[in-house]
This record gives sequence, C-alpha cells and structure tokens, in this order.
Amino acid sequence: MAYLLALDQGTTSSRAIVFDAGGRVCGLAQAEFAQHFPAPDRVEHDAQDIVRTQFDCAREALANAGIRAGEVAAIGVANQRETTVLWERASGRALAPAIVWQDRRTATECDRLRAQGWAEDLRARTGLELDPYFSATKLAWLLDHLPGARARAERGELAFGTVDSWLVWHLSGGRLHVTDPGNAARTLLFNIHDLDWDAQLLERFRIPRALLPQVVASSGVCGETDAGLFGAAIPIAGIGGDQQAATFGQACLMPGMAKNTYGTGCFLLMNTGEQALASKNRLLTTVAWSGVGTAGKRMCYALEGSVFMGGAIIQWLRDGLGLVRRSAEVEALAASVPDSGGVVLVPAFTGLGAPYWDARARGTLLGLSRGSSAAHIARAALEAIALQTVDLVEAMARDGAPALSELRVDGGAAANDLLMQMQADLLGVPVLRPRLLETTAFGAACLAALGCGLWSDTAEIEAHWQLDRRFEPQWPPERQAAARAQWARAVERARDWAQA
Repeated sequence: MAYLLALDQGTTSSRAIVFDAGGRVCGLAQAEFAQHFPAPDRVEHDAQDIVRTQFDCAREALANAGIRAGEVAAIGVANQRETTVLWERASGRALAPAIVWQDRRTATECDRLRAQGWAEDLRARTGLELDPYFSATKLAWLLDHLPGARARAERGELAFGTVDSWLVWHLSGGRLHVTDPGNAARTLLFNIHDLDWDAQLLERFRIPRALLPQVVASSGVCGETDAGLFGAAIPIAGIGGDQQAATFGQACLMPGMAKNTYGTGCFLLMNTGEQALASKNRLLTTVAWSGVGTAGKRMCYALEGSVFMGGAIIQWLRDGLGLVRRSAEVEALAASVPDSGGVVLVPAFTGLGAPYWDARARGTLLGLSRGSSAAHIARAALEAIALQTVDLVEAMARDGAPALSELRVDGGAAANDLLMQMQADLLGVPVLRPRLLETTAFGAACLAALGCGLWSDTAEIEAHWQLDRRFEPQWPPERQAAARAQWARAVERARDWAQA
C-alpha cells in the first residue's frame, strides 16, 4: 500500500489527487459545484453537492491512477474552513444549506456582540476576530432560524461541523464525528491555549456541546472509510484546513517561514512554532497542525492574514463583467498595458478581511478616466490581489514576526507570472513558486503519510518540495511606497459603505 489519496474540498470545486510514496501525482480529478447567493449578504452551498462531487472525484482519481482502494495507505482531507454545516445524526442529512465562510448575514449580530465588549476576550481565547467569517455566529443563526433545531441539538439529535467533519462523517458511514485542532480553531468556540472547546464561549453563543465533534490530531489515524464507499476500507490519517495543509505542503516547517495561497481568497500563514503569537494588528493567531513531532505531541501555531477576494476577483472579471471568456486570459489582457493607468480596484465585495475586518466595506473601482480600458481594470485587479497581501505582511512585521526573507506561493492564481512578479515588486522580497501548485492536496497527503507511518519524519516533505520559478523584486523603494500610498487612499474610500 504505497499510495495516498488526498481529498481537497475547496470553495468552488472539489478535487482529489492520488500521490505515490515519493510524492508524485499519479491521478487526479476535479469538479466544480454550484454557488448560491440567495441575498446580497449570503453565500451558500448545497452540502450534499460537496459530498457528491468530492466522492466522485476520489473514485475518478483512483481510476485515473489505475489503482484500487486496497492499495491506498491512507486518506488525507483538506477543506474550505469556517463553512458551517448542521445535520441530523440519524440520517446524515443536512438541515439547511451550508453557510459559506464568505457569508455576511451575521454582521449585525457581530456588531451587537462587539458593542457588548466581547471582542477582546474572544481574541484572547481563540486568537480570532469577532466577525461573520467564523463559524460560531453562523451556527447560532441556524439554531435560531430552523424550526426546532435548538431543542433537537440539546437532545443530541444533531451534529455541527466544518467541511472536514461533514466529509469524514460520510466517509466513515456516520461512525466518526471529528475535527482537528486547526479546523476547530476557526470556529470562535475553541480555546487555542487549552486546546479544547471553551465552555464559556459555548454558553455565550448558546451552542449545545452535544453538537460538537471530537478533536483529534491533524496527523494520525482516527478511523477508516466505510468499505463500500471505494471498494475497501482506507485509513483516514490526515485532517487539515486548506490553508494549514498548504503551509505543511509548502514545507514551511520552521518558525518564520511563510506561504501565501491564491485561491478564492488569499491566505498568508507564517509558522510561529510552539508559540501562539498574539497579534496587535488584527491578524489571526491559529493552530497550524498537531500530531507532528516528538512523540506526536507537537502543537504548531501560525500567524494568519485572511483576504476574502483573491482569485475570485479573476472569476468576477470573467463571469461578472465578461472581460474575458477564460480566467487564463486575464494575464495577457493585463499585460497589454504597462500599468493600470491610475485605476485602483478595492475588491471588498464581501467586506474586507485582515487587517481591516470591515464587514460593511464594499467593492470600489477608482481612478477611471475616458482612457480607461478593460486592460487597465484587469491590471488593477491583479494589483489588488498583490496589494492585499502586502497589507498582511506589513501587519505581521508590526506584530514583531520575523522579517520575511521570501514568500512561497501556491493556488490557482499563482500560475499567473505577471501577478507573481507584481507580488515580488510590491513586497520587495523574492517570491518562490513550486513545481507542484496543488500544495493543499499535497499537504493533506503529507499529514496522512506521517499519520499512517508511510513516512517517518518531515524531512520527506522538504525533499519533495521543488522550485519552479523564483521572482525577484525589481521596483525601487519609491515606486513601492507610491503604490502602497495610493492603495491606502482607495481602501479608505471603500470602507463602511454598506451602512446598517
């Protein structure tokens, strides 16, 4: 059994990749699924679509690799985080659509709790901001709005989970209701210092403890799949939120190493080792992973900056504005002009994440003139992705994190050479792109490989990380400063727009 099956469940698509013991891709499959926007502040998924597409991809990846389930040593799961699912234990049926991490329906409730003085204590316990992004207010909303849900939850009839828990429940035929510390740390209900669900937070948010999954190690066998699902029972040996898994797959294993994932959003994580570094600049302190290290007890933390709109901006140029027919065309369109011609896009379509945490900010396009073209807007869109990342790096520096010497990158938009060069120019440090951009799936496979004993230590991960291209910064400091100053002016104009 020398193969690993990685399930990478993302915000807009599910994918599965089969790796061999040497970390090489042997087979893969991917399927998009529908996004639902029932109101301006709402983003939902059909939870069953998530299971269906993910399991179909797993079967297709195994077939493409030409192997049977019995040849797979372990499964690793990586998942979109914070997305909230509530389901019946007896049937495994979701009671309502999954509330996606981008959803802002609980912004007013977060404002109310903030006015009551909750924010500082929540940050101290969980490392997170009081924001609709996280799972707690989403779950409370479901319990309050679904008839009978709260009473059923208190009787133990219902289960809550982020997408990892939802998938593992169905992988195991309903035998496992688990999560790992990295996913638990994204709920606003988990104490990252005590490493357990926080009784006071459960009481404050009115969440019955009976709803919650058991917290297991990120790397380690927690159970196995139902034998009828893929043709044989496969150990489940790795669980990680997508950004934690990508950090692991990027071999950011030492404190001070950082990666940025350019997916639907952008997520910059810096390894801080066994220290949970508190942020004074509204970054997140989060659990990176557990179960990796001496006697399997090591807990690794990270400092994180979360941007809501990253690669999704390119999707908007394609689907919302119709500027291109395919996402890959954006790079050529943006490269057809030497600069953005003064156009600045602040992509606050679902508010602004770190370091602003402004749920009422909205997308803003500034600096337009009669000479502005589709190419200038496309270039401004790529610059917006890079400039949001600069905001995160600057906040980390103010928090006293180690100075960034390089940035490792992954995700679909990292294939865009122009964007990566912009990122290096605006940051002033080299940007390193690996050959394998599917580092989220690879990280899930790495967690599983170590968890099932196929690999003995993390040196295997470092050995398999290979550089594709290094982007060196080319801009002088004064050009960097001017671009950052213009960006700051634009962000201020986008903030607090959707007033209650």
